[in-house]
Formats: sequence, C-alpha cells, structure tokens
Amino acid sequence: MEWFTAPEYWTGRLVFQRALAVVYLVAFLGAALQFRALIGERGMLPVSRFVARVPFRRAPSVFHLHFSDRFFAAWAWTGCAVSLALVAGLDNRLPLWGAMLLWLVPWVLYLSIVNVGQTWYGFGWESLLLETGFLAVFLGNDEIAPPVVVLFLLRWILFRVEFGAGLIKMRGDACWRKLTCLDFHHETQPMPGPLSWFFHHLPKPFHRAEVAANHVTQLVVPFLLFAPQPVATAAAALMIVTQLWLVLSGNFSWLNWITIVLAVPALTLPGKAPQVPGAPLWYEIVVLSAAALIVFLSHGPVRNMVSRRQTMNRSFDPLHLVNTYGAFGSVSRFRYEVVVEGTADSVPREDTGWLEYEFRGKPGDPRRWPRQFAPCHLRLDWLMWFAALSPAYAEPWFGGFVERLLANDRDTLRLLRRSPFPPDAPPRFVRARLYRYRYTTWEELRRTGACWERTYVREFFPPTRLDA
Repeated sequence: MEWFTAPEYWTGRLVFQRALAVVYLVAFLGAALQFRALIGERGMLPVSRFVARVPFRRAPSVFHLHFSDRFFAAWAWTGCAVSLALVAGLDNRLPLWGAMLLWLVPWVLYLSIVNVGQTWYGFGWESLLLETGFLAVFLGNDEIAPPVVVLFLLRWILFRVEFGAGLIKMRGDACWRKLTCLDFHHETQPMPGPLSWFFHHLPKPFHRAEVAANHVTQLVVPFLLFAPQPVATAAAALMIVTQLWLVLSGNFSWLNWITIVLAVPALTLPGKAPQVPGAPLWYEIVVLSAAALIVFLSHGPVRNMVSRRQTMNRSFDPLHLVNTYGAFGSVSRFRYEVVVEGTADSVPREDTGWLEYEFRGKPGDPRRWPRQFAPCHLRLDWLMWFAALSPAYAEPWFGGFVERLLANDRDTLRLLRRSPFPPDAPPRFVRARLYRYRYTTWEELRRTGACWERTYVREFFPPTRLDA
C-alpha cells in the first residue's frame, strides 16, 4: 500500500525514537535509585503487600509472580540498559521484527513497575510514557519509512494531552477564565525551579497574556495538528516552545519533555530519506491491528473530554494503552509545606532543640534557592506537596516515613538532601509541622537573602518515637 508510509517524516521519527529512549532511561534510573524506601521489601508501601490484595488482571506486572529488592533492582537496571541501547540506535541494526521486539521490552518492563508503584507512580506522565512507548513499538526502523497511521496516533496522544489540559482548566478553577491563575501558580506549584521566583514577580499584565496564550495553545492549536503541512509543523513547533517555557518555570518531572518528544513526529525536519522497499504485508497487518485497537479504546478518553465531570490523569485499561490527561484544574492560592524535624532529647520539652530534615527539591530552609531536577522525578518530594494540601494524601505512607527516619534508615535518608543526625545516632523523636510559605519581595530578597518567608500554621504530625 503506497499510502501506508510517509518518507518525509524520516528524520522526525529518528529524533523521536532517540529522545523517547532518553525519557525511558530517566524513568528507569529513577525507579532503580528510589524504589527501596518507597515500595521495596521494607518500604513505606511494599509491593508484596500490594500484590497480595490486588489481582493480576487489575494490575498486570511480573512482580505478581515474584518480588524481592534484588529482583526489582535487576528489572529496573535492565530497563536502563535497554534504554541506552535504543539511545545508541541498536534498533536500526536489527531486522524490522527485532527492532519491534526491542522497543517492546522497555514498555513491558516499565508497565510492571507502574502497576505496582501505587501512589508513588500515580502521575499522568507515567501513563503518558507507557502510551507513547506502546506506539513506538510499531513505528519501524531504517528498513521502512514511518507508517502514517502511527504518526497520526502519536498526534492523537498529543491532542489529548493539550486539549484535555485546556478543557480541565476552563471547567475547573475560575482563575483560568479570569486569566489570573499565574498570579499564584509559580509560587504554589508542586516543585518550583530556580527561575520560578522570577516568573512569579513578572508584571501581572504579562501573566494575563501568558494565560491567554496557554488557552490558545491548548484549546485551538491542537486541532491544527491534523491540518496539512506546513500548518501541522507550525502547530507542533508552537507546542514545543510552550513546553520549553514551562521547563524554565518549574520542575514537572518529564511531563514537558515527553510532550515535546510527542510533537517531534509532526514536524517535517530537514533530511533526505533513503530509498527503502515498501512495508511487508505482515508489518502492515500488525500496525493496522494495533491502530484499530487504539481507536476502539479511545472512546473512553473522548467521553471523558466531552463530559462535564471531566477527570484528569486516568487510565482506561490496566495496560495504560489509552489514557486521559490534564493538570492544574485548580490552582492553590497559598503554599503550605510540611517541615519534618527530629530531636535527640529523650523527652521533648518547650525548650527542646528540633533539627530540620532537608529535602532535595521541595522548599524547606527559606534561604535555600530551588534547584532544577526535571526531568528527574523526586517522588517523595512530590508526595510531600500533596501531603501539605491534605493529610489524607499522606495517610497511607507518612507514618512509615517517620518510622524510617527514627531508625536512620539508609535507603530513606538517600531520598533526602541532608539528615541533621549522624548515621550512628538516630533521633529519639520526630515530628512534622505545617507552614505557610510565600515568595519574598525584591526588597526582602536584597535585605535577607531568602527567597521564601514562612509562617507556622499548626502541628501536622505529633512528636513520635520508635517504641511509642
């Protein structure tokens, strides 16, 4: 079938595949380095406890068959190795069927991790990586030109990411309709970046223009992805610029980066496609069958987008083949942070000296400037932001987190920037307090050197000892 392939997207496919492999690498590396304290054998939410109550059909994963810290580590590091092989272009050195199998491996590996990751992996970009990675299996290698239907379905994912996010904003918080959300967002977002303070202090008319431009990019431009070239290229390029703006303004894991990756196949990039034979019949059958499955499963996200009760970041099947996305349907007006402290005193008193634990990414010491961590995902730091919004978010795991701090658990402390206690002298008591944070003004920054000002609100977790 002559219509089946589109040689003009040859370079776009190459860039897309290498960039997607990098995102896979970041995801697997984060899993390998963080899992022990989060979902390991002695983690806050152990996988073994999860698979004992959740059947395989609801959360397909190899860890239903066997789980140990050593096995999980080998699984995650294997994902890193396969991702590196794809970054290096090993798929183009294999026959077409071999390349497809190679791209299938990281998808299977990461699906097994996400499906037992529980709340630590309950973010939309996990499903987005899996949905994108599944389609990458059928995109082909240097033996054939890119198949049109897969390129179309990649645009369909990008459409749902942007349009779904635009709809949830317009249906959600009124500040999006009033163009005032960015008066608060840069200050209250989950994990500010090194430039977020400056973004917050931009003139309010500029913030209004930002929100208006966001609405255009998310509610109008996505339809242009399906227009003829060069309109589709212009639409994808505008989305890339918007996502790079978000990269500068905050730390959103790999959400912005994989959205950029999704926009690349819509671009007509310079480069001459080599002369290759047409696609084999078996490949056409496999690709069209996969496309038919995706189209059939898309009814769930479509119904969700047109519903007045639209939800964000939901999977419609246990394999995460087709999902719905969205972010910041509501924007917090104030920033709250949970500050965790410990003391070596045997009995806490009014004059007890409490020492603060420092997290890697979330705000703590008002004088410590935020750092850039994205595309890396600091899972504990993100969940601490949700905990500050409501203790209900932290109920399943926060007690276990405190227990591990009291024991000076090595794996837990590795998730932090600094513990105030030496390895051989754990704290006797640990507590958590809720503070309201706000960005300092230009004058306060010059006078104090602090980018944050914080005010005590209330106790979040009472002083607790290990043998209590």
